[in-house]
Amino acid sequence: MNLASAPEPSAPRRRARIVVVGAGPAGLAVANILRAASVDCVVLETESREFIEQRPRAGFIEEWAVRALQQRGLADRLLAHAQTHGECEFRWAGERHRFAYAELSGHRHFVYPQPLLVTDLVGAYADRAGGDIRFGVRDVELHGIDTDRPSVSYTDPESGERVHIECDAVAGCDGARGVTRTYAAARRATVARHDYGIGWLALLAQAPPSSDCVVFGLHPRGFAAHMARSPEVTRYYLECPPGDDPENWPHERVWSELHARLTVAGAPPLTEGPLIEKRVLDMHNYVVEPMAYGRLYLAGDAAHLAAPIAAKGMNLALHDALLLGDALVAYCADGDESGLSGYSEACLPKVWQYQEFSRWLSELLHGASSGDPFQAGIATARLRGILGSPAAAAAFAEVYIGKRADG
Repeated sequence: MNLASAPEPSAPRRRARIVVVGAGPAGLAVANILRAASVDCVVLETESREFIEQRPRAGFIEEWAVRALQQRGLADRLLAHAQTHGECEFRWAGERHRFAYAELSGHRHFVYPQPLLVTDLVGAYADRAGGDIRFGVRDVELHGIDTDRPSVSYTDPESGERVHIECDAVAGCDGARGVTRTYAAARRATVARHDYGIGWLALLAQAPPSSDCVVFGLHPRGFAAHMARSPEVTRYYLECPPGDDPENWPHERVWSELHARLTVAGAPPLTEGPLIEKRVLDMHNYVVEPMAYGRLYLAGDAAHLAAPIAAKGMNLALHDALLLGDALVAYCADGDESGLSGYSEACLPKVWQYQEFSRWLSELLHGASSGDPFQAGIATARLRGILGSPAAAAAFAEVYIGKRADG
């Protein structure tokens, strides 16, 4: 994708009130909100429909987000098929400690992989509502974003022609490497970044879950985690050096480390199975501030990235999308610009709350393997506080489940 200031004069032109760049959870949620309000919009996506409906991503959705989708008629399949979790488990120093956060917060997690949610949202927008979505577009460029006549152009994948869409606003939902974040960062936006200096080996195993909840393994050899994805598939994570090569982790080594880091007295044994995915994720966070530039409004990973440490990324994307979708509807329907002018300010408190929690939780989860006795001691103190203090437990549960959805 490229940046541009002036459109090609020969490009075929059309008009839509809103152009949504990116068909992930944020972009599709915005598009569905607009379509339900009869606001003309176009969604542009560089990948194919098949790709976005299969791309492995997060799977934990906070209850406030599920209820918000339900209110908009976008959660029928989710509610019918998702598992719910109200407990997690810390395995540390050879013991297991259950933490019943639903009892403290009154809310649960819904286990529903992002590809399924994307499939639902694409179906609702394109198949049932007849929304305009264009897959496989290339060389997306933004024009006139700081004027009252913004537009977007792209290359049509079939004809090879440049197509130009004039609009009133652009929703930038195309992720960390997309054109909209790059555009904002090249102007007046500030990008605040934190690198954790660790990697996670992300694994999908074709094996039934070995626990009925999320398991966090705090071990001197490195952090490990177990997270159910479906009755037949389990997500595992293993702490590893940043930039590590997944090929350094053959089947035997992976399972040996998972057993070493997650086995404690009284826990059921891990169920092994073929590894159908291996990726190394370098843990880092960033926030683009402000989340708006001219007539460009960023949402989801285009605006901020939360490492999977606290499972907040998709939830933040949906939080952005709900606010942005409603603000765009108010603007298009009534000319009310208050929601758009206050969009960034409305989103950022929750963004920073989740960023802070992600870093706090990382220090707890990785303290035992840090090699630093001070960090290990701090992590131990935090865990003991959660497990031993009702006040600390309630505060942890509230942020872990995202109960304060208003940020």
